Amino acid sequence: MKKTGIIGGSGFIGSHITKVFLNKGYDVKVSTTDISKKEKYEHLMNLKNSDHLYLSELKMEDKSLLKEFVKNCDIIIHSGTPFQLDFKDAQTELFDPTIKGTENFLEIIKETPGLKKVVFIASVAVFNTNFPLPVNGKSADETFSENDKPFISKESHPYAQAKFMAHQTIEQFITNNPDLEVEITSVSPVMVAGNSLSKREDSTSTNLQFLIKKKQAPNPFIQSLYDLDVDFAIVDVRDVAKAVFNAATTSGLNGKNYLLSSETYPVSDISLMLNRKMPKNPPKTIYQNQMAKNDLDMSFRAVKTTLNNYLN
Repeated sequence: MKKTGIIGGSGFIGSHITKVFLNKGYDVKVSTTDISKKEKYEHLMNLKNSDHLYLSELKMEDKSLLKEFVKNCDIIIHSGTPFQLDFKDAQTELFDPTIKGTENFLEIIKETPGLKKVVFIASVAVFNTNFPLPVNGKSADETFSENDKPFISKESHPYAQAKFMAHQTIEQFITNNPDLEVEITSVSPVMVAGNSLSKREDSTSTNLQFLIKKKQAPNPFIQSLYDLDVDFAIVDVRDVAKAVFNAATTSGLNGKNYLLSSETYPVSDISLMLNRKMPKNPPKTIYQNQMAKNDLDMSFRAVKTTLNNYLN
């Protein structure tokens, strides 16, 4: 039986990835930053085939723990960088753990024998740090694909900048190590929506859905989304998990980075659909997903289906 290590495997996206690998018959090792906090991962124990689930304490800045976590795995999924919109110090809370954590991880996998595949859960921010706003020079209706030039702005949210810079580090690593035995692939989801598998209250993705449903604005950034009625490209969390599994189990994808996206709607329509009402506007397809459809055999759920089924 093959073993998969999932860094961040108890989070919003990570839990769905863990579920897919367990369902497919893999031994799965999931990291947790503090194994004493069972509320962070106890929902995983209710998954099918959870007798093949193993938990391991891991902090990305601790190279010895990271090396031990990666050891004896065939596949590693890296979903462990922080996703937070509120912060006190961007350097210590976002830039350092995202960029330095990625550097540490790349150093370790280079030294790990037997590892076959690594999949990074990146972000649409590695293509456009302005997301959900368009790239400078493009209108909100112009499409964007993996072939477009990546865009970064110092005015963008620090989370987005950190994800962009971390992925630049990954790309440079792949270029500098052409003979590496392990294959590295990335997926870059747009706004990820859907239901959580846990009762955790610290998920930015699920909290953002709740805020938009209730039209609440705890900070100026969220308020600006409503004021501008910003268009959001959305993807279902279950589709992200499936794409990650397919990327991890398909060979010949080294160095590729896949946009994962379904349809785009303005925030006002997203709020309506989260409340099980009809949107006022037709869907648009702004962020392209053809590469994922072709290489990862993906089809993407309609956004209306995802949001109508959302539970608080």
